[in-house]
Amino acid sequence: MDIKALRDTPPWDWPRDTGKKLQEILINRRASESDRLVATELAGDLTVINDELADSLLAILRSPDEPERLRAKAAIALGPVLEQANVDGFEDPDDVPITQGTFRNIQDSLRKLCLDNGIPKGVRRRILEASVRAPESWHQDAIGVAYSSGDKEWMLTAVFSMRWVHGFDDQILEALKSANPKIHVEAVEAAGQWELDRAWSHIVALVNDTGTPRPLLLAAIAAVASIRPAEARRVLAHLAGSEDEEIAEAADEAIVMAEAGLDEEDDEEDEEAGSEWTN
Repeated sequence: MDIKALRDTPPWDWPRDTGKKLQEILINRRASESDRLVATELAGDLTVINDELADSLLAILRSPDEPERLRAKAAIALGPVLEQANVDGFEDPDDVPITQGTFRNIQDSLRKLCLDNGIPKGVRRRILEASVRAPESWHQDAIGVAYSSGDKEWMLTAVFSMRWVHGFDDQILEALKSANPKIHVEAVEAAGQWELDRAWSHIVALVNDTGTPRPLLLAAIAAVASIRPAEARRVLAHLAGSEDEEIAEAADEAIVMAEAGLDEEDDEEDEEAGSEWTN
């Protein structure tokens, strides 16, 4: 198996034994670091991850003898399955590719590792970024400490994490003023995630500014649809006609999503009104 070729292959087209092959590479310390990095990244895909692969990723993350880049990659690889478990729960075992016991083991381990100052900062940052995809009570303090640290890298991780953990509206608004372009993008995405209306004027200004950098503009387009969906078409119409295909497509998608959400709300209100009438 050409492990690197899998990166360019849709997961649904991977060979049936891909999970097994990835597992072999993960546990083989004689394999090249580049192959193990790719295997670690791919092992987190929901089409292959299971208890065994999750345990191997966790073992890499825990080991101080493993390269820092590999440990960080292992942390991030655990994020998608944590999110799925958090969303779908474990009532139906077929909904999540790992067991509840493995999920609990991952979360407990990530908490312990994230709070361990002896672990390299880059690894701890990735641990926090992965673990917040299934939010727990300890994340509030961890994000608060990271944001108030004054360390730009930790602040970036904190603002990213605010997209997943509620309760940081004031910090998100403050981060919108950041001169750090990466922090700015994460703040816009967090504002959109929480439909933060106090960010509206800032978001609209970004959409209307022809000098807004592409990553920031794309984030602002999506945020418009989340914060005030009823105004999405008016605010984004000029971008839907952009000669830049990526920008035009993003604006079109945002308008469609916003209006679909409004239609769904109208349907729910009609159903509620009908229910009240029949009662």
